[in-house]
Order: sequence, then C-alpha cells, then structure tokens
Amino acid sequence: MTTHSKALNRPKPKHVSVSSVKNWLTHISQHSELIAALFSGLLILATWTFHDYLSHPLWITLHILAFAVGGYAKAKEGITETIKNKELNVEMLMIFAAVGSVIIGYWTEGAILIFIFALSGALETYTENKSSKEILSLMKLQPEEALLTTNNQERIVPVSELVVDDTILVKAGERIPADGVILKGATAIDESAITGESVPVSKMKDHDVFAGTVALDGSISVKITKSANETLFQKIIQLVQSAQAEKSPSQLFIEKFEGTYVKMVLAAVVLMIFLPVLLVNWSFSESIYRAMILLVVASPCALVASIMPATLSAISNGAKNGVLFKGGVHVENLAHIKAIAFDKTGTLTNGKPVVTDTYFDSETKKEHILAVTWAIEKESTHPLAEAITAHCKTQLEKNTSPIEAAGITTITGNGVVGFVNQEKWEIGKAQFVDEEEAVRFANGMGTSLAKQGKTIVYVKNSSGIVALFALKDTIRTDTKQAIRALNKSGIHTVMLTGDNEITAKAIAEEAGIAAYIAECLPEEKVNHVKELRKTYQNVAMVGDGINDAPALATANVGIAMGEGTDVALETADVVLMKNDLPKITDAISLSSRMNKIMKQNVVFSIGVILLLIISNFFQVLDLPLGVVGHEGSTILVILNGLRLLKQQSPVQ
Repeated sequence: MTTHSKALNRPKPKHVSVSSVKNWLTHISQHSELIAALFSGLLILATWTFHDYLSHPLWITLHILAFAVGGYAKAKEGITETIKNKELNVEMLMIFAAVGSVIIGYWTEGAILIFIFALSGALETYTENKSSKEILSLMKLQPEEALLTTNNQERIVPVSELVVDDTILVKAGERIPADGVILKGATAIDESAITGESVPVSKMKDHDVFAGTVALDGSISVKITKSANETLFQKIIQLVQSAQAEKSPSQLFIEKFEGTYVKMVLAAVVLMIFLPVLLVNWSFSESIYRAMILLVVASPCALVASIMPATLSAISNGAKNGVLFKGGVHVENLAHIKAIAFDKTGTLTNGKPVVTDTYFDSETKKEHILAVTWAIEKESTHPLAEAITAHCKTQLEKNTSPIEAAGITTITGNGVVGFVNQEKWEIGKAQFVDEEEAVRFANGMGTSLAKQGKTIVYVKNSSGIVALFALKDTIRTDTKQAIRALNKSGIHTVMLTGDNEITAKAIAEEAGIAAYIAECLPEEKVNHVKELRKTYQNVAMVGDGINDAPALATANVGIAMGEGTDVALETADVVLMKNDLPKITDAISLSSRMNKIMKQNVVFSIGVILLLIISNFFQVLDLPLGVVGHEGSTILVILNGLRLLKQQSPVQ
C-alpha cells in the first residue's frame, strides 16, 4: 500500500462543535456546586486513606483545600446574606462549627461537616433547578423567527416584531410562533407543550392556535391575535416563575424563626463552654469539645430544608401536569379547602349553547323550514342564532338550493323577523311569536323542554308556528367525574350562576352538585362566597369570566380555567391549563401530599436535633457521629421533598 493510500484510509479526527462545547460548559456550570462538594469529599477520603504517607503540612494543606472547595458556595451565601439582612443564618452557624472543629484539632471532622453541608446544599440547588426544568424547556420551544406574509410577499422576521393582525405562514412540521386564529388551511396540531395532551388536535379556519405548538401536517395562514409577550405560552412561564418566587406560610415562618434560633444556639454554645466546668466538673477541653458538638447538632439545617424543596417540587409537578400554582401559599392552602363554588357557564358547561331537540309540524316541509331558518339566522351574531345556524347547516342536504332572505330585522331580546318570497317569518321566544299559540304547539312540548332547563326558540310563518328548537349549554364531558370525586372527598360543592331557577336546577342535578344559587349578579357571587367562608372557613372558587374575578379574589383559593378571560387568569391563585376540572382533585391530592411530607420533615428534623443534643449532654456522642447524624438528616428531608416530583395516580 502506498503512503498516499495509507493517508486516505487514516481515520479523520472527530470535530468538536462550538455548540457542543458550550452545552458541556453549561452542564458543568449548572452542577458546579455538586461537583465542588464531591471533589471536596474525594480530597477528604484521599487524605484519610493516605494519612500515614503524608507530611503534616501537606495533610493540613489538603484539609484546607477541602474546606475551600466544598465550603466556598455556602460560605459566600452565608456571609452575603448576613451582611444584607444583618441577621445570622444557618450557613454562618456551619462556618463557626467547622472553624471550631479545627480549633480543637478535629480537622477531618470539620472537613466532613463542610462536605455533607455542601452536598445537602447542592441537592437543594438541584431541587430548584429541577422545579424550573419544565419552564426552561418550554422557553426553548418558542420559535425566534416567523414567516410574515404581506401583499403576497413572504419574509422572515423576529417574533418580537410581530404585531396584532399580522398574517404569518406556518408550514407542516413547524412550531407556531405566536397566538392567533387560522385564516386559511387545516392541520393537526400537537398542543402537548401547552396542555400536556399527547393526542394532536385537528384545526381549521377560525380555530385558535397557540405559540409553541406544532403544525404536524398541512400549511396554515394565521392572523396574530396577541403580541409575543402576551401569549398563553408566556403566561405559563410568568405564572410558574412567580410561583417559585413566592414562599408558603410554613417557609416564611421557618425563615423568620431561623435568625432567632441561631442566636439561641450560639448563646447555648457559650454557656456550654463554661457552665459544665463549674456545675458538673467537666474538664475545660471536654466542655469546649461538647460545645462544638452542640454547635453542629443544634443547627437547624434539616428544619430549614424541610419546606422549600417540597414546595418547589409540588409546583413543578403541577406545572408539568397542567395545574399552575401562583405560589407555595396556594399549594399549601388547597388541601384545607372544605367547599368549592363553581361558576356555570364555561366552567361546568362548555359555554356555548347547542340544539338538543327539534320539532316540526310537518316532516314534508322540514327541509324547507331548516333552509329558511338558516337563511335568516345566519345574519345574526347572537349565540343562540349561531347554534341554530350550525344545526340547520348540518341537517340540510348538500344539494339543497340556498334560500335568499330579505328585510331581516332583529328585535333585541326577543327574536328576528325576515321575509322569504314576500312571506313573513318570525323566529324567537314564545312571547315574541304568540305565547298562547306556543303553549299549544306540539301538545305543550316547549313548556316540557323548558322545565329541563332548555331555551326554546319558535319558528313562525303566515300559517302559524311551524317548528321549535330547544337549546342548552351542555355540561363538559369531565364535569360529572370531577364533581363526583369532590363529593366523595367530603368537599361541599356549590354552583353560582346568573341563570334562572329552572336552568340552574337542571344543570346542578345533571352535574351532581350538592347545592346551587341561581340569578347571581357578580357582586352577589362575592357575598355568597363570603357566606360560604363563614360556614366552611376554607373555600375555593372556580370560574373563567370577568364577572367571576371578584369572587375568585374573595375565596381562600381562586381557581381559573385556562381558556378563561385574562382578568380571571390574573386574579386566580391556581390555573387549570387544560380546562380539565378533574385536575382540581389531583391538585388537592398533591397539596395534601406536600403538607404531609412537610410535616414528616419538620417532625423528623426536630426529633433528630433533640436526640443529638441529649446524646451530647450525656457524653455518648462524638463529633464525627454528630456530623453524620445532623447533616444526614438534612439530606434525607431534601430527598423526601423530591418525592413530590413523581407523577401521582389520577383520582377517579
């Protein structure tokens, strides 16, 4: 083989990209605290293993290096916070304990103390990073550029430059860069980034689409409806970030208690140095040794770590599963709820009326009546008219000739009048078309359907009433499941609605709600929530509209539907991103789990502290065991809090 051929066959060196190096460095920086703690541990292990082979200066140097590497992050945090708040903290207590250990000659024990304290701190940092991992991954999902179309011209622009009413083109396989409505085209959209639902949703003209979701097949033209910083995507990020910053009552109490406790421990250490010498004939060196052990074991590290990791884990779990908590206080409070008040429209129901029953006086003329009704009602934007129009359109044959209606006049609050081939047609409520005739029509079928909470619309021409349409705002498919689970949990359920008594009663009975209050104005909802609080103490309110915002703010916990109004979303304490009511039960269960774990942590950490203090006083505890017992308990409570990151089984 020639030299040239050998050169050709020589394997090429692997190319390391700049991005891979950056990713590697980012990964290292994210785990720097853990790496430093582990390196400190290795130094201690090496120093202990090769103790007999090391000179004393080198042995001291390696210990100092272990102190510096392992304790730098916590020492910096402790000193900075002490200067800022003018208050001693747990970190400073650990520094004093480590220095005290060195002063009395226990270098290795002091280094182990710093190592385990650094390791527990790294675990707490890991919890914080883990809790925001879903949010960081979401932020990466939002595209930075969009394909803007103006005057049949296409150009790529930054998403930040898009404004409301701009039109963008989204091709198959691309992520949608901003919230909008489809103008042209159809596609299946993967909305899992927003809703957590893995099944793609079919979307076509006039359907809403959200930033961060993926158009799987087919190109669509989208009209922007919200600027880049106001999208649902951004709201999710902002809500969870604010939740992570807000502390629960338990956390605030622990932090307030921490400063006082640290001072008490330092005072006890000073007394421990001198009093035993005077009272129980300990030697001065024994008193100092026991005082240093007290300094270590009495530090409230585990107590301080009992709350925050559990809270952050619960918030992260909720965000991952479509329940956004705006703060730890709301996660903690949810488990104490004894009653829940529900708005009806858009919360228990779909918020849009649909035709449930029809009756025609002549089957032979049914198609003609449907065609006329469609021709007249399609001109109206009233929700009932839109529902009737949609129903007529689905019932008519494709080859049905369209009918032209003229002279269409809307009579506000009553109905609509139109003319077809110069024949007058009236569509509306009973009082509008002729109440007596409406009562007699179809043997009083309208009255019977009205008692079921349905709205009745009559169709009348020159010969009299010829048809009726019964409409109803249908209950969400998951409402009954949610209410059943809440009732089973012993939570009192109440519906607050502006609807009349008949409709309210029918919806409440169908949904399985324990009680209902009809004909509520927004301010009356507030009063009813206040009354519920007097009876049940802890009350939640679930709603989606502007009119629900005052009641959401009045309740102990306000819960908004994710597709609700901006005002409701901003006022609420908890947001159900998928409009999934059964998630309320899951959220309450998550809250109960969190409170249970926090209680476990607090009782365990206090118990360990008391046991170690008593053991030290009776001289049965040495410094190494005190270090392991105290710092080991800190690691255990953090790991216990991390259990909340695991997915819980949905409540049936």
